[in-house]
Amino acid sequence: MSTMQCGGTWVFQLGVRPQSSLRPSSRQSMVCCYADKFLIPQFSFSSTGKQFSSISSSFFSQVPPSTLFNSGPCRTVRRLRGAFVVRAESDYYSVLGVSKNATKSEIKSAYRKLARSYHPDVNKEPSAEQKFKDISNAYEVLSDDEKRSIYDKYGEAGLKGAGMGMGDFSNPFDLFESLFEGMGGMGGMGGMGGSRAARNRPIQGDDESYSLVLNFKEAVFGVEKEIEITRLESCATCDGSGAKPGTKPTKCSTCGGQGQVVSSARTPLGVFQQVMTCSTCNGTGESFTPCGTCGGDGRVRRTKRISLKVPPGVDSGSRLRVRSEGNAGRRGGPPGDLYVFIEVLSDPVLKRDGTNILYTCKVSYIDAILGTTVKVPTVDGMVDLKIPAGTQPSTTLVMSKKGVPFLGKPNTRGDQLVRVQVEIPKRLSSEEKKLIEELANLSKTKTANTRR
Repeated sequence: MSTMQCGGTWVFQLGVRPQSSLRPSSRQSMVCCYADKFLIPQFSFSSTGKQFSSISSSFFSQVPPSTLFNSGPCRTVRRLRGAFVVRAESDYYSVLGVSKNATKSEIKSAYRKLARSYHPDVNKEPSAEQKFKDISNAYEVLSDDEKRSIYDKYGEAGLKGAGMGMGDFSNPFDLFESLFEGMGGMGGMGGMGGSRAARNRPIQGDDESYSLVLNFKEAVFGVEKEIEITRLESCATCDGSGAKPGTKPTKCSTCGGQGQVVSSARTPLGVFQQVMTCSTCNGTGESFTPCGTCGGDGRVRRTKRISLKVPPGVDSGSRLRVRSEGNAGRRGGPPGDLYVFIEVLSDPVLKRDGTNILYTCKVSYIDAILGTTVKVPTVDGMVDLKIPAGTQPSTTLVMSKKGVPFLGKPNTRGDQLVRVQVEIPKRLSSEEKKLIEELANLSKTKTANTRR
């Protein structure tokens, strides 16, 4: 198998042994691709093994020589008549949407317009970042007179020959910042694009959480508790800057003050670039001598006691928010919030069902028949409850407004629902048995008279 390169295109010819002295018989017999079209001549190998000859060289005579080398990066591989042909993408002019006679001003204007649309901070589509890099690479070449001249004559292969490979482009975000810095960010679009001002802006602190355990009545009626929390607070030594007092920050040597680094990897499919936050400066673009108290974080962990007012009606799973009592922010940013998660202990007698309270009351069969008054426990204390005569087993009696207050509406309460459980004795004395039998005889006589 032999290979030939033309512009940014490689063609692999099967069944031909590579020879160091092979030369194309003429310019027209070279295999090239241009303008997204395939030019695939058929080659024959002479008996001497010294040269190729083309039976379709006349097809190439229609193509200007300058365009034969002006092909974009390889993208698609196809197999035709025993040859693997790599298809080229549209050139840099097509990427920016300008003509080959475009002026520097037109190229710059086109880049700005496309960069605004495809910047990853604005466009969240998966392909936006790669499109943004392609736009930046095209602009970097076409905005430079020397690179543009080489590209116009020899295409991308000419740039490679001049020592500029696909992985040698500048950081696309650096290029973006150089054009939009000082213009209000994104041409007045609010500072997008990872500018230094955006990277060094104040950052709000993280939220903090705390678990609070309440007993049954505290959850019903509310309570004021004093709790102790541990959180990050602004360092008093460096005033939250993280730098040692008396020192000034300098440009990060790893990222050059950009806050981002670009890693490139060459693979059989092409060069892949990845933009990552600089691990040395954590994206700030600056390095400094750390404060001895906070170690450069600008915050220290301290313990604080705060008073917390729990409203009536909370239950297990309720969450209370205490504003600005979370961790301190970075670079003077506002603190986060404190979230208190409630857990309520169960009561051995009373059960809760939302805003209602459930209770089971046991009465004798005599009381259920004749009716009675019993004392029932509630969250307000012991209360008398009247059991009507003839109450059936499992009857539910409602004690109005003896339940749990509605959360946020302490004057509105639920009910207490009392389930009556009638107890029937398993053993009777002889006298009790005699009376029950007499009662049964009376009941039978009454039933017989009713049927008549």
